Amino acid sequence: MLTRRAILAGMAAAMAAGPVAAAAGLQLLMVRRRGCVYCAQWDREIAPVYGRHPEGRAAPLLMVDRDGPWPDGLVLARRPWLTPTFILLQGGVEQVRVEGYPGRERFFGVLRDMMAAVAG
Repeated sequence: MLTRRAILAGMAAAMAAGPVAAAAGLQLLMVRRRGCVYCAQWDREIAPVYGRHPEGRAAPLLMVDRDGPWPDGLVLARRPWLTPTFILLQGGVEQVRVEGYPGRERFFGVLRDMMAAVAG
């Protein structure tokens, strides 16, 4: 199991994404909760590599507990109740969401589809 320090290091790497992310204003919000087995699975399988993928660099990661606190200024279509929920934000405004973890093999493909929906 990943330590909190390893997860935070992965988040910091994702947040340090290059100018592509800044220009697009994209961010991936992951809504999670304590005890969520699928969140823990995502932590093991995706968190360590998220910032190294082009999608991770284009949409830096922000993690929020389902029960808060929530960052100021977020505009969501509705409050997430299922965890994990992945919400692609542009300028802090929800563009598209996926509820549930699609698995290691499909995660980045699903994220690419989310980004394509926002771009096109």
